[in-house]
Amino acid sequence: MKIIVGLGNPGKKYEETPHNIGFKIVDYLSSQVIGEWKKSLRFRARTIKTELVGEQVVLVKPETYMNNSGMAVGAIMRFYKAAPEDLIVVLDDVAIDFGRLRIRGKGSSGGHNGLASIISHVANDRFVRVRVGVGKQREGENLVKHVLAPFSKKDEEDIRNMVKRAGEAVCGIIEFGVAEAMNKYNGLIPENR
Repeated sequence: MKIIVGLGNPGKKYEETPHNIGFKIVDYLSSQVIGEWKKSLRFRARTIKTELVGEQVVLVKPETYMNNSGMAVGAIMRFYKAAPEDLIVVLDDVAIDFGRLRIRGKGSSGGHNGLASIISHVANDRFVRVRVGVGKQREGENLVKHVLAPFSKKDEEDIRNMVKRAGEAVCGIIEFGVAEAMNKYNGLIPENR
């Protein structure tokens, strides 16, 4: 079983922000499977237990807000007795150009508070992360403002393409493994950027 976690913040005001790209991607995956989101007080998350590309999966959207994502992820991992290698985390990354996708099988948080929280609660960094480039902040721009300001309307089509391609990358990780998915999906999304 794979645990697929999209990182973001709950609430309507955050829906269209770069920080919620992880939620958008697991929402895309949920549209490809049978099942509906259920709110779990035990996990402090919304989840769907289903099948994706022939594998049992749990799709997860933590409701703990970004900086405490590990609380939800740790509880889910313990409940399902999942190993760190069974975890796939999808998240925004401001250090990567808009549209780039970067898959890694392990590593540090890279300064991302949501990822740092997961590493802390799982007590391991050997899990797959799919980092989606949401663009670097402009010179003098506050980082929090950058990730919590809504995407521009002109980027809507590119964002849909990014979400679809990142969703396909998650399926590729499950179906073919991390190394092959890295070879196939790391790079620009969409190609016209």
